[in-house]
Amino acid sequence: MVGRHSFWGTSLTVIALLSGGAAQGQAVVEGSEPALSAEAAGQLAQEAAPEAEESGVEATQLDTISVTATRNPIKAFEYPGMVTVIGPQQLETLQPSSPDDILRFVPGVEFSGGPRRTGEVPSIRGFSGPDVVVLFDGARQNYNSGHDGRFFIDPSVLKSVEVLRGSASSLYGSGGTGGVIEFRTIDAGDILAPGETVGTKVSTGYQTANRETYGSFTGVATPVQGLDLVANIAKRDSGSIELGDGSELDNSDDDILSGLGKASYTFAEHHTIEGSFLTFRNDAEEPSNGQGLGSDDIVDKEIRSDTYRLAYSYQNPADNLLGIEAVAYYTDMQVDELRLDDLGAGPLGEKLKRDVDTIGFRLDNRSRAMLTDDIGATFTYGGEFNRDEQNGASASGDREGVPDATTTFFGLFAQGEFAIAEPFGVLPGDVLIIPGVRFDSYRSSSDLADSNEDQAVSPRIGVSYLPAEWFNVFASYGHAFRAPHVDELYMSGTHFEIPLGPGNTVVNRFVANPDLKPQRTQTVEFGAGMSFKDVFEDRDKLEFKASHFMIWGKDFIDLSVEQREDFFVGCIPALGQCDGTTTSTNVPKAKLWGDEIEAYYDGPRFIASAGYSRIDGEDRDTGEKLGVLTPDRFTFMGGVKVPEIDSLFGFRSTFAAKFDKVDDESEERDAYDVHDIFFAWQPSEGLLRGLRVDLGVDNLFDENYDRVFVGVPEQGINFKGLVSYSLTW
Repeated sequence: MVGRHSFWGTSLTVIALLSGGAAQGQAVVEGSEPALSAEAAGQLAQEAAPEAEESGVEATQLDTISVTATRNPIKAFEYPGMVTVIGPQQLETLQPSSPDDILRFVPGVEFSGGPRRTGEVPSIRGFSGPDVVVLFDGARQNYNSGHDGRFFIDPSVLKSVEVLRGSASSLYGSGGTGGVIEFRTIDAGDILAPGETVGTKVSTGYQTANRETYGSFTGVATPVQGLDLVANIAKRDSGSIELGDGSELDNSDDDILSGLGKASYTFAEHHTIEGSFLTFRNDAEEPSNGQGLGSDDIVDKEIRSDTYRLAYSYQNPADNLLGIEAVAYYTDMQVDELRLDDLGAGPLGEKLKRDVDTIGFRLDNRSRAMLTDDIGATFTYGGEFNRDEQNGASASGDREGVPDATTTFFGLFAQGEFAIAEPFGVLPGDVLIIPGVRFDSYRSSSDLADSNEDQAVSPRIGVSYLPAEWFNVFASYGHAFRAPHVDELYMSGTHFEIPLGPGNTVVNRFVANPDLKPQRTQTVEFGAGMSFKDVFEDRDKLEFKASHFMIWGKDFIDLSVEQREDFFVGCIPALGQCDGTTTSTNVPKAKLWGDEIEAYYDGPRFIASAGYSRIDGEDRDTGEKLGVLTPDRFTFMGGVKVPEIDSLFGFRSTFAAKFDKVDDESEERDAYDVHDIFFAWQPSEGLLRGLRVDLGVDNLFDENYDRVFVGVPEQGINFKGLVSYSLTW
């Protein structure tokens, strides 16, 4: 038998570590605090090995733990699907200045919108925009704009990022068609060692491609038992971006100030309350459309993103009935634009506003039980509410394409995790079965047109079978849905204009469609994985996981742009005969499919990781391409640890095939390969203990390449460096 607690023991082991106890045969991480939440549990499990080593305990290779996948700690390898966890060490060696830098090496994930950070929009398995759920410490980020990016957060406040790929509506509701990206912010324990109560960390860095200067300060403290305090402030300033073709992307100035304030208090041993404030400010000068090249319609763009969060958790390892988590949040997202020229759709000095406020609340509980000697179960159930309110304004009143509207969501969900040892008393190994279902109801309303409302039931089931501890085969089937966004339902006004000379301007106008149906999908996924320890030397680990997925869609929401181009021949612009329309429509039948592979090796001397992704999609009725498709892509990272000098040397490579999954040949893109190198030095003892130096070169050979659906080359060669110093006592 592989071990009765291969799945069931994950949660118990993590909670035991957090409460200062240990499962039999496991080392205890001294100074561990009582359980804060499932999120804290997952993070501690990932970091337990290096902490144990510092305490003089022999370090062991612990498994990567995901919390986003099931809202409970689970080994990422054993989860019946694909989930990637990016930890603090990876974040540091990447030296990221935006979320794109963090996620660009994750299989199945792509950022479109060009090199400007304000235009970056993520896609997962061909789904983008509101089809991807974005969370900051559990708080939903529902801001969506055609050209202003999706979310704004500075990497300096992050300790980990999780990417759950595939159908996720059974837990997360509307938007879970593509997957979930969850960002988790730092805690005091990420800087303080056991027994320490106060710490600071200062960092400064520079990048050459956009001449970005960076500085941050973080202070943490645990002044009394159970109290955890964090404060962070960071500043970035950057300019025009040097591109791979040798030119510069002008009007790309960013002046960013961001920060985090966070406090948590654990009382009565197992109860924790936490409050946080996360802010991001960017005073940018760039085109109103931050994506693509852009040379006209320059604006002073003021971006403000504030997330307020209050959470409570009760996590008692001895209480099998109650494991409560509750979070309430308010997100205020504002983008104000002041036109600096009259070359766009409005006059010089015109001010444009887009505000999106989100208020939400989630409450869930988890109950554990041993149903028989061979079957352990965890039941997670709860409810969620959130409300989005969007307001748009311009000097003339309403802002075109930004309707004033509200959307209210309400959902109830339930999930089981059943770990079965030696199923049927015949098969060897363990089986994990995760069934789940969620009911959602939503309503969107605006003074511009009729309300849009509907309901959805999203079931999902996943199964993993481990005939041996090192081998996993899995399969899943799930439904997902995405409610129409208010911009898709109620957009009006001018989309774009084509000037053809005096008195001859072609206008393309938005047309509202309040009758849009929600987008629904059914996903089948299956795959396998292998995980080995002590492969080439003691305390190393090799892991591999691959999957194939097929997605059938109904009522896909697509943007239909109808625009004549036979000017002065088939139509007369001055008479309005050449004008066009842009409206959102439902595509009755769609299909997307693809493959993903993820592998990594970690040992005392070497590290390596590899990823592969392929995605294709089409309208099943017409055969036309559909979805945010990307080229077949392979990534590889390799590194050498040199503990004798406390250093790490490494490289990353990305190889993308020619992109020809298009209906229009003009949208094809050439194949490309991009290579990076990096170096990290972190003295482990002596006067320089606490210092860390990271150096790197991105796009080492100055490759000139385009990502799909962008229309502008990506950033060229980029030399960068980051120096950090931590002082704790």
